[in-house]
This record gives sequence, structure tokens and C-alpha cells, in this order.
Amino acid sequence: MELNTMFYVALTLLVGSLFGRLAAMIKLPTVTGYIFGGLLLGPSFFHIMPENVVESMDIISEIALAFISFTIGLSFKASYLRRVGLTPLIIAALESTLAAVLVASSLFLIGTDPAFALIMGAIAAATAPTSILLVMKEYRAKGPVSEMLKSVAALDDATALILFGFCSTAVKILVNTGDQDINVLSSIFQPIFSVFLSLAIGALIGFIMKYPLKYTKTSGQKLTLLIAFVFLTSSVSVGLGVSELLAAMMTGTVLTNISSDAPQMGEFSDRFTPPIFLMFFVLAGAQLNIHIIPTVGLIGIMYTVFRIVGKVIGAYLGSLMMHTPKVVRNYLGFMLLPQAGVGIGLITISAGILPEYADQIRTVVLSATLLYEFSGPVITKIVLRKTGEIQSIPSNAKEAADF
Repeated sequence: MELNTMFYVALTLLVGSLFGRLAAMIKLPTVTGYIFGGLLLGPSFFHIMPENVVESMDIISEIALAFISFTIGLSFKASYLRRVGLTPLIIAALESTLAAVLVASSLFLIGTDPAFALIMGAIAAATAPTSILLVMKEYRAKGPVSEMLKSVAALDDATALILFGFCSTAVKILVNTGDQDINVLSSIFQPIFSVFLSLAIGALIGFIMKYPLKYTKTSGQKLTLLIAFVFLTSSVSVGLGVSELLAAMMTGTVLTNISSDAPQMGEFSDRFTPPIFLMFFVLAGAQLNIHIIPTVGLIGIMYTVFRIVGKVIGAYLGSLMMHTPKVVRNYLGFMLLPQAGVGIGLITISAGILPEYADQIRTVVLSATLLYEFSGPVITKIVLRKTGEIQSIPSNAKEAADF
């Protein structure tokens, strides 16, 4: 019997559900279980899913990325931004940027391709707020570190998306230029134009989205419109060659500030996306080939170490600049290490920009992600306990999926 794509879709869902459950049972983020399940399905172990099948399911990654970015945008309500002020934005910008700069610089200094170094630096900027916030919720954390962490985590991926928008455009210029003379002005302004065009597309679609939602009554129709507009944002951005992640984020940001239907869109997204995200992470694991790890060992070490250094020092400097309490300065950076969600999603886009480095990018980032996802929640729990912000430790930890 010949196995078709639908069989592999079912297999992906079942394996993800099983390993997500197993991860939760041993108090690890479910995303760690999803990735590990995919690892077993891929070429690293049992090779159950052929490479051509995984590639044929790329649409799952595109959908997941679009909804992750849209949901991030929904959190940027004007009232929220007024309440938290500039402090979390400055901290998020500094820790993301410093991680990107240190990773890119270190890789460049050991002789890697500048385009590869830039892309790896941009990916290093992203943090996975869901696994962090899950630990805080489980242990009912409350205090200055927890409050600041919520705000910084919400803004972190936005700053990472903006950095990636600039870096990916710069890389495209480097790749397409070849031996020709580089136009300096074009190199400076093209990334800026690309980012602003992405934001403009998202803003326009978010503004338009308000009106059909306003006159739609049933939940089914609203869910249909949600999917249609998120897909539209992504497709228009890809068609124009700009960042679909920034555009989708801006669509959510505009919608949440002009439409009373935005909270319901967030709820619908939460209901629609869990199986999409599950498949996204399982497929990410299935694409990981651990057999090439020895060939990228030094790059992996540099990426992992300098990302940690950038996050910790960047968060400290941002906190110092904004005069936060000492406990925030000393501990916040250590809770920003987990990397999944947008970080993994950027692998897919990066592979399209630099296909010759696709295996290296995927292996380094996913290997580091597994390390961060195993250690990050544990570190978060230790820090919360050290700062005295854990209110209670439940005897039976409630299972809650990252996605």
C-alpha cells in the first residue's frame, strides 16, 4: 500500500500528541516533546518520514508563522503599551540586538560567510515567551521580575522580527550582488524600505479587516474571515518580497486597536492553531539531521554561548538604563533563553534565502533550541524561587500546552 500525504499528516498529529503528553508528564514544555517526536520520525533516527514528504508540508510552516506573528500583534494594545511605558521595549530591543550582534560577529570572526553570520544573528534575537509564561502560570509567580518578564517576552519577538526583516533584506542584497559593485545607498535604504512596506501592508489589511468582521454575526463566519485575512497578509507579503512575519504582526496590532472583535479573534486563533503548531514543531524536528552536528560543532557552540551572553548582558544594560529594581537587572536575562516559535519559524525563511546553508542553519538552531527548551524552564523556575516570586508549588502540576 502506498502511503499518501494524509497518512503522514495523521502520523504527525499522533506522534506530536503522544510526545507532547510525555514531555508534560516529566514537567518539560510540550514543544520539547513535539520536536523530539519529529526527531524520531526524521533522518536522525527511524527515517519514517521521507524528505520529500516533509518538504511537501511546507504550507504548515507558513500557516504557523503567519498566526504566531498575528497573535503577537494582538497583544500590542495601546492601553497595554501606555501602562508598561518604554522600559520593556528598551530592554527587549537591547537584549535582542546584542544577542544578534554578538552571534553574528563571533561567526564572522571565525571565518563564516557574512550572509550566513547575519542570518544566524537575526535568528538568535528571538525568544520563546510561551514556555516562559507557562512556568510562571504554573507556579503562580508574582513580583517585579515576573511583571517585567511578561512585558519583555511579549515585545521580544516583535523586535526579533524587525531585526530579521533588516538582516534578511541585507543578506538578499549580498547574495544577489555577487562580484558586482554594491550600491551603498541601496544597501542602507532597501532593508528600511522593506520593513516599512511590510508594516504598511499589515496596517492596511488590519484596517480593512475591521469592516467585514463588524457585519459578520456567526462564530463560523468570523473564524473564516480570520483565516482568510491572515492568509491574505502572508501571501501579499511573499508576493511583494517583504517580511510576511512583520506584516502579519502589524495586521494584529492595528486590528486590536481599532476593532472590538479583536479579543474574539485571539480566542478563535487559540482554538484553530494548536494542531497547526503541533505539526509545525514535529516537522521542524523531522527536518533535523543530527548526523551533521560534528560538521557544525564550533558554529553551534558559538551560536549557543554568545546568544546567552547577549541576552543576559543586554537585559542587564536595558534594566540599568531604565532604572528598574536591582532584582530585575540581575535575573531577567536568565529567563529569556528558551527559543522556539518564531525562532524556529525563521529557519524555514532562512533556508529559502540561503539554501546552501539550510542544513547548517536548521541543525544549529534546532540543536540549540532543544538545549534551551530543556534548560530554560528549569532556569526560570530556579530564578523565580531565588527572587521569592513563586507563590505556591502545586503538588500535581497542571499540564498546559505551549501551543
